[in-house]
Amino acid sequence: MTQKVDYRIAPPEALASDMGQRLERLRVAQNITQATLADHAGVSRRTITRMENGEGVTLDTLIRVLRALGVVERLEVLIPDAAVRPIERVRRQGRERKYAREKHADAVHTPWRWDDGASTE
Repeated sequence: MTQKVDYRIAPPEALASDMGQRLERLRVAQNITQATLADHAGVSRRTITRMENGEGVTLDTLIRVLRALGVVERLEVLIPDAAVRPIERVRRQGRERKYAREKHADAVHTPWRWDDGASTE
């Protein structure tokens, strides 16, 4: 049994390794060989081996493999849709943001604290 990886704090190498192991378990659960998966994904068997070992692969390769495994639709939860909520659209008078900008120094919010260190005596 493998140890659970905390995706919030794990280094990228640990995430790649865990994802590779998950893809390997999914492939084996579907009773698909590396060679067959590689053929259906349009990549080499060595690429599948590298991916399952947590070594770097391109986003294109990952998408191809997920499609060949029949789970490509799960990518939708990876990056949530950042579409403007209806209330924001009303506030912005129908315009959507096209750019991000840094906050001004005078707009920086100081977190509220119970005690600012001042004595009441």
